[in-house]
Amino acid sequence: MSHSTLKALKQKNVLPEVIASSLELNGNAQKELFEYARIMRKKHFIDDKVEVRSVIEVSNICSQNCKYCNMGNKRNIENYMLSRSSIINLIEHIYSKKRRFILLQSGENAEQSFIETVSRAIHDIKKKYEDIIIILCLGSLSREQYLQLKKAGADKYILKFETSNSKLFEQIKPNDSFNRRMQCLEDLFYVGFEVGSGNIIGLPGQTNEDIVNDLVLVRKYNLSMNSATVFIPAENSEFKDKPCGDINKTLNAMALMRIMNPHRLMPTTSSLEKIAKDGQLMGLQAGANTVTVHDGTPQEIKPLFPIYSTSRVVPAKEHFMNIVEKANMRIS
Repeated sequence: MSHSTLKALKQKNVLPEVIASSLELNGNAQKELFEYARIMRKKHFIDDKVEVRSVIEVSNICSQNCKYCNMGNKRNIENYMLSRSSIINLIEHIYSKKRRFILLQSGENAEQSFIETVSRAIHDIKKKYEDIIIILCLGSLSREQYLQLKKAGADKYILKFETSNSKLFEQIKPNDSFNRRMQCLEDLFYVGFEVGSGNIIGLPGQTNEDIVNDLVLVRKYNLSMNSATVFIPAENSEFKDKPCGDINKTLNAMALMRIMNPHRLMPTTSSLEKIAKDGQLMGLQAGANTVTVHDGTPQEIKPLFPIYSTSRVVPAKEHFMNIVEKANMRIS
């Protein structure tokens, strides 16, 4: 079965049954899958460069109450929101370290005052540093707010759909709807963002068929970035007692994303490192070509942004330099 599955992939056969079989590959067959993913990456990224993003977690205020997350409107956590001047100062500090890709991340907060703060910071920093690329991950907003952020100078936006199963989506995100999430993706394209999206592997209630449909949906959209993240049961979430997602299935999904969408950027996330030692190196070996360095958020507020774990892995520059070298790649 593994030989016929790999042969089908190499013949560009990505029918649902081939995707389903590929998700289960292990051992030597999995190694061959990863090797083919790297070949496909090399065809579109011939210099083997890894894009390095510095992240600033600008606020932990969140209107959602996702069952898999430590943050949200019902969590007992001290809220914070960085000021415009703080955001600018942090970006300038990162810029001085020769970083050019800046990811501004927050909880989902559609308050206009927050959008104004972020927009003004982006506008000011882009006027001063034209070579900075601003990537946003702020959640579901209105089309008008997306347009405001785009006009301010933001370049890219990441909005994961988490799961393509609408019923499962609304179970794990009770304050949201799948249709609204899809509309937000459409709005992001409409206002001109380069868009990233993806799923979570191992969500409670998720089936293999769901993951296959996720990968089909990822391919449907004209994304510039895609990602697969392994589920981790956050300690203070409703899913705290659920098992972690399967790292091998997650890595296989990443390899499939690379094979099905070879021209896109794809991160190797810190959640992989949380699940397994050298997890992020495995992500690069499975076809990823983006890493995020947690060198932007002030040290004193990092514990207030615990997303998937209160003991979250926040890899430093040295870690990424090491895994990029081991993967025979180069920092961009």
